[in-house]
Amino acid sequence: MSRPAAGGAGEEPVPLVAGVGARPGVPAGEVLELLRATLAAVDGGARIVALATVTARATEPGLLTAARRLGIPLRSFPAADLAAVRVPEPSAAAAAAVGTPSVAEAAALLAAGRGAELLVGKRKSAPRGRPAGATCALAGPAVTDKGGRTAEREGAAEAPSRAADIVMTSSHPPRPGSSRRTAAVGGPAPDSTTGTKETQ
Repeated sequence: MSRPAAGGAGEEPVPLVAGVGARPGVPAGEVLELLRATLAAVDGGARIVALATVTARATEPGLLTAARRLGIPLRSFPAADLAAVRVPEPSAAAAAAVGTPSVAEAAALLAAGRGAELLVGKRKSAPRGRPAGATCALAGPAVTDKGGRTAEREGAAEAPSRAADIVMTSSHPPRPGSSRRTAAVGGPAPDSTTGTKETQ
Protein backbone atom coordinates (compact mmCIF):
# COMPACT_ATOMS: atom_id res chain seq x y z
CA MET A 1 0.00 0.00 0.00
CA SER A 2 1.00 3.58 -0.52
CA ARG A 3 -0.01 6.86 0.90
CA PRO A 4 -3.49 7.96 -0.10
CA ALA A 5 -3.66 10.37 -2.94
CA ALA A 6 -5.81 13.40 -2.48
CA GLY A 7 -8.97 13.57 -4.54
CA GLY A 8 -8.36 14.98 -7.99
CA ALA A 9 -10.59 17.11 -10.17
CA GLY A 10 -14.11 15.71 -10.18
CA GLU A 11 -13.34 13.29 -7.38
CA GLU A 12 -14.69 13.32 -3.86
CA PRO A 13 -12.31 14.99 -1.41
CA VAL A 14 -10.31 12.52 0.66
CA PRO A 15 -11.85 12.43 4.17
CA LEU A 16 -9.26 12.93 6.89
CA VAL A 17 -9.42 12.90 10.67
CA ALA A 18 -7.40 15.42 12.66
CA GLY A 19 -6.07 14.18 15.96
CA VAL A 20 -5.60 17.11 18.31
CA GLY A 21 -3.75 17.44 21.59
CA ALA A 22 -4.31 20.51 23.71
CA ARG A 23 -3.10 22.28 26.81
CA PRO A 24 -5.87 23.48 29.12
CA GLY A 25 -7.11 26.87 28.03
CA VAL A 26 -5.87 26.71 24.44
CA PRO A 27 -7.72 29.33 22.32
CA ALA A 28 -9.95 28.04 19.53
CA GLY A 29 -8.18 30.37 17.11
CA GLU A 30 -4.87 28.67 17.82
CA VAL A 31 -6.41 25.26 17.17
CA LEU A 32 -8.04 26.41 13.92
CA GLU A 33 -4.83 27.97 12.65
CA LEU A 34 -2.93 24.77 13.40
CA LEU A 35 -5.55 22.70 11.56
CA ARG A 36 -5.39 25.01 8.54
CA ALA A 37 -1.61 24.83 8.38
CA THR A 38 -1.54 21.06 8.87
CA LEU A 39 -4.13 20.46 6.16
CA ALA A 40 -2.06 22.61 3.82
CA ALA A 41 0.70 19.99 4.09
CA VAL A 42 -1.55 17.53 2.22
CA ASP A 43 -2.13 17.79 -1.50
CA GLY A 44 -5.32 19.58 -2.45
CA GLY A 45 -8.59 17.69 -2.48
CA ALA A 46 -8.60 16.58 1.14
CA ARG A 47 -10.96 17.70 3.86
CA ILE A 48 -11.18 17.21 7.61
CA VAL A 49 -14.35 15.36 8.64
CA ALA A 50 -13.75 15.02 12.38
CA LEU A 51 -11.50 16.02 15.25
CA ALA A 52 -10.30 13.43 17.77
CA THR A 53 -8.59 13.76 21.13
CA VAL A 54 -8.08 12.12 24.51
CA THR A 55 -10.97 11.88 26.96
CA ALA A 56 -9.17 14.14 29.43
CA ARG A 57 -9.41 16.99 26.89
CA ALA A 58 -12.87 16.17 25.56
CA THR A 59 -14.51 19.17 27.19
CA GLU A 60 -11.73 21.62 26.45
CA PRO A 61 -13.53 24.79 25.26
CA GLY A 62 -10.95 25.56 22.58
CA LEU A 63 -11.43 22.15 20.97
CA LEU A 64 -15.22 22.21 21.24
CA THR A 65 -15.38 25.68 19.72
CA ALA A 66 -13.04 24.72 16.88
CA ALA A 67 -15.19 21.68 16.05
CA ARG A 68 -18.38 23.76 16.10
CA ARG A 69 -16.91 26.42 13.84
CA LEU A 70 -15.88 23.74 11.35
CA GLY A 71 -19.23 21.96 11.60
CA ILE A 72 -17.63 18.61 12.40
CA PRO A 73 -17.73 16.28 15.43
CA LEU A 74 -15.13 16.08 18.16
CA ARG A 75 -14.55 12.55 19.37
CA SER A 76 -12.55 11.34 22.34
CA PHE A 77 -10.72 8.15 23.25
CA PRO A 78 -9.60 6.86 26.65
CA ALA A 79 -5.88 7.32 27.31
CA ALA A 80 -5.37 3.55 27.56
CA ASP A 81 -6.71 3.03 24.02
CA LEU A 82 -4.49 5.78 22.64
CA ALA A 83 -1.47 4.38 24.47
CA ALA A 84 -1.90 1.08 22.62
CA VAL A 85 -1.47 2.73 19.20
CA ARG A 86 2.03 2.67 17.75
CA VAL A 87 3.09 6.14 16.65
CA PRO A 88 6.31 7.62 15.29
CA GLU A 89 6.61 10.37 17.89
CA PRO A 90 5.68 9.23 21.40
CA SER A 91 6.02 11.94 24.04
CA ALA A 92 6.99 11.50 27.67
CA ALA A 93 5.43 14.88 28.43
CA ALA A 94 2.08 13.78 27.02
CA ALA A 95 2.27 10.53 28.97
CA ALA A 96 2.83 12.46 32.19
CA ALA A 97 0.03 14.94 31.45
CA VAL A 98 -2.79 12.75 30.15
CA GLY A 99 -1.64 9.14 30.52
CA THR A 100 -0.74 8.35 26.91
CA PRO A 101 2.49 9.05 25.01
CA SER A 102 0.49 10.18 22.00
CA VAL A 103 -2.73 12.12 21.63
CA ALA A 104 -2.70 13.73 18.18
CA GLU A 105 -1.27 10.86 16.14
CA ALA A 106 -2.95 8.04 18.05
CA ALA A 107 -6.36 9.74 18.11
CA ALA A 108 -6.18 10.49 14.38
CA LEU A 109 -5.38 6.86 13.57
CA LEU A 110 -8.04 5.41 15.87
CA ALA A 111 -10.76 7.75 14.64
CA ALA A 112 -9.89 7.26 10.96
CA GLY A 113 -10.50 3.54 11.33
CA ARG A 114 -8.82 0.27 10.48
CA GLY A 115 -6.44 0.49 7.56
CA ALA A 116 -5.88 4.22 7.96
CA GLU A 117 -2.45 5.77 7.64
CA LEU A 118 -0.86 8.77 9.23
CA LEU A 119 -0.60 11.40 6.47
CA VAL A 120 0.86 14.25 8.46
CA GLY A 121 2.78 13.57 11.65
CA LYS A 122 2.44 15.60 14.79
CA ARG A 123 2.81 19.35 14.47
CA LYS A 124 2.74 21.97 17.17
CA SER A 125 1.11 25.35 17.15
CA ALA A 126 3.49 28.27 17.51
CA PRO A 127 1.71 31.18 19.13
CA ARG A 128 3.63 34.38 19.56
CA GLY A 129 5.08 34.95 22.99
CA ARG A 130 3.91 31.77 24.68
CA PRO A 131 4.37 28.00 24.53
CA ALA A 132 2.51 25.85 22.02
CA GLY A 133 -1.01 25.05 23.18
CA ALA A 134 -1.99 22.44 20.61
CA THR A 135 -0.69 19.56 18.53
CA CYS A 136 -2.25 18.07 15.41
CA ALA A 137 -1.81 15.08 13.11
CA LEU A 138 -3.85 13.90 10.13
CA ALA A 139 -4.84 10.34 9.26
CA GLY A 140 -6.86 8.99 6.37
CA PRO A 141 -7.36 6.06 4.06
CA ALA A 142 -4.39 4.40 2.44
CA VAL A 143 -4.37 3.40 -1.23
CA THR A 144 -4.04 -0.26 -2.07
CA ASP A 145 -1.84 -1.59 -4.86
CA LYS A 146 -4.98 -1.76 -7.01
CA GLY A 147 -5.87 1.87 -6.39
CA GLY A 148 -8.63 1.27 -3.86
CA ARG A 149 -8.80 3.12 -0.59
CA THR A 150 -8.69 1.49 2.80
CA ALA A 151 -10.68 3.01 5.65
CA GLU A 152 -12.99 4.32 2.95
CA ARG A 153 -15.44 6.08 5.15
CA GLU A 154 -16.25 9.34 6.79
CA GLY A 155 -13.79 8.72 9.57
CA ALA A 156 -15.21 9.48 12.97
CA ALA A 157 -18.20 11.24 11.46
CA GLU A 158 -19.99 8.12 10.29
CA ALA A 159 -17.93 5.15 11.40
CA PRO A 160 -17.92 5.06 15.17
CA SER A 161 -15.23 3.15 16.96
CA ARG A 162 -16.10 0.95 19.88
CA ALA A 163 -13.64 2.91 22.00
CA ALA A 164 -14.71 6.45 21.16
CA ASP A 165 -17.24 8.78 22.64
CA ILE A 166 -18.80 11.49 20.54
CA VAL A 167 -18.32 14.61 22.56
CA MET A 168 -19.93 17.03 20.18
CA THR A 169 -21.94 16.28 17.10
CA SER A 170 -22.25 18.98 14.52
CA SER A 171 -25.66 20.50 13.95
CA HIS A 172 -24.66 20.49 10.26
CA PRO A 173 -23.08 17.05 9.68
CA PRO A 174 -21.42 16.25 6.34
CA ARG A 175 -23.85 14.85 3.73
CA PRO A 176 -23.19 12.48 0.87
CA GLY A 177 -22.84 14.02 -2.55
CA SER A 178 -21.33 17.14 -3.97
CA SER A 179 -23.41 19.44 -1.80
CA ARG A 180 -21.92 18.24 1.47
CA ARG A 181 -20.48 20.74 3.86
CA THR A 182 -16.75 20.90 4.00
CA ALA A 183 -14.68 22.07 6.86
CA ALA A 184 -13.60 25.64 6.28
CA VAL A 185 -10.16 24.96 7.60
CA GLY A 186 -8.57 26.92 4.80
CA GLY A 187 -10.37 30.11 5.80
CA PRO A 188 -8.93 32.73 8.09
CA ALA A 189 -9.05 31.77 11.73
CA PRO A 190 -10.35 34.26 14.25
CA ASP A 191 -7.75 35.75 16.54
CA SER A 192 -5.13 34.34 14.23
CA THR A 193 -1.88 35.40 15.81
CA THR A 194 -0.48 31.92 15.67
CA GLY A 195 1.71 29.85 13.43
CA THR A 196 2.81 26.25 13.27
CA LYS A 197 5.97 24.26 13.29
CA GLU A 198 6.79 20.64 12.72
CA THR A 199 8.00 18.69 15.72
CA GLN A 200 11.30 16.93 15.55
